[in-house]
Amino acid sequence: MIRPMATNPIPQFPAGFLWGVSTSAHQIEGAADLRAPSVWDAFTAEPGRVKDGSTAAVACDHYHRYREDVALLADLGVDAYRFSVSWPRVDPPGGLDFYDRLVDELCAAGIRPVATLFHWDLPVGLDWLRRETAERFAQYTAAVAARLGDRVGTWLTLNEPAEHTLLGHALGAHAPGRQLLFDALPAAHHQLLGHGLAVRALRAAGATDIGIANSHGPTWPASHAAEDLEAAAFYDILLNRLFADPLLLGRYPEGIDALMPGDVEADLKVIAEPIDRYGVNYYAPTRVGAPQGDEIEFGGLTLPAELPFSVREIEDRPVTDFGWPVVPEGLTELLTGLRDRYGDRLPPVVITENGCSYPGLDDQDRIGYLDGHIRALHDALAAGVDVRGYFVWSLLDNFEWAEGYARRFGLVHVDFATLERTPKASYGWFREVLRAQR
Repeated sequence: MIRPMATNPIPQFPAGFLWGVSTSAHQIEGAADLRAPSVWDAFTAEPGRVKDGSTAAVACDHYHRYREDVALLADLGVDAYRFSVSWPRVDPPGGLDFYDRLVDELCAAGIRPVATLFHWDLPVGLDWLRRETAERFAQYTAAVAARLGDRVGTWLTLNEPAEHTLLGHALGAHAPGRQLLFDALPAAHHQLLGHGLAVRALRAAGATDIGIANSHGPTWPASHAAEDLEAAAFYDILLNRLFADPLLLGRYPEGIDALMPGDVEADLKVIAEPIDRYGVNYYAPTRVGAPQGDEIEFGGLTLPAELPFSVREIEDRPVTDFGWPVVPEGLTELLTGLRDRYGDRLPPVVITENGCSYPGLDDQDRIGYLDGHIRALHDALAAGVDVRGYFVWSLLDNFEWAEGYARRFGLVHVDFATLERTPKASYGWFREVLRAQR
């Protein structure tokens, strides 16, 4: 259990600080018959890929119930809603009509639409291992911006390219289900190249507020032994610097560029196109040590023995229903570390995801989790980090990828048999936090 939250009010954030919640298309929309298939449809059709054997064919049926969900957002009192556009839904004629309706509904409710262009649901037939997918992504981005750019002011290109590379292409735990280990690195490069090309497409369409949602977390060495320090440094490159250095410094960490395809130097000029905000998805630190010679079960994943590091448990911390350690101060450490590493190359930061999985409607553990992380975010702000916003993951319980429907991250409970929405205790708590910030 998480320790009881502090009784004193959440500190005041600056005027104009953006409060919101996040979702993703594949996890909530449903209406799979009204879009082209994605790699996640192909993945979930394979027996054993999803723990409960489920699919996202219906999910929360947000496609048909978006007005009800926007009403929940309005009652919650958020400033902004971060959603993703489903690339497979845009492919068929009329595929952007749904997002027209959604954006209109948000604007009518006084809620800022924040659109993410890629949240893992790649159309079948495309492949991030191929360079042409980056170019196709820019074309898709231009089409979405042409349709929605008059109302969507804030754009995020990619969500968590690190996880999509690691889980989808290196370890096979997510779609498209490949187990390439370090041969997955071209998928990272092409996603980053797609990001840079998408930034150019958005600029050409007149966009002035563009970013990315990268996942980051502190890497804690298992000990001060040289082999543990070396393993932790390598892990930090793979999960943090590989996806931040090219964007913010215009270069890969030393030695990584030789593993990437194509004219890397020319591509880095595209990847490093200036952005206006840097989105950070934070969940927990990772403790890392030298390899131990055996497969490791960690966080629902099987990590192969041949990796040059091993992931260890963080002891003496409460854990979420997903088994993730609860370390609010890790968010402060992460943000001050990003500021120290990148200096004035780091744009204003927005926490684009932060949340936890717990069961039940009276979700006091989630309240304690969010309370601690919002305070840790304020500590980073007080330490001089330019933080402009905070988005809770997630509005709704949803299809949690390879976990199916077993994990519940929502402020709103969804009965997946009836699709009834029921606000949880954390929804009411967050609503009061937002009212106090006005």
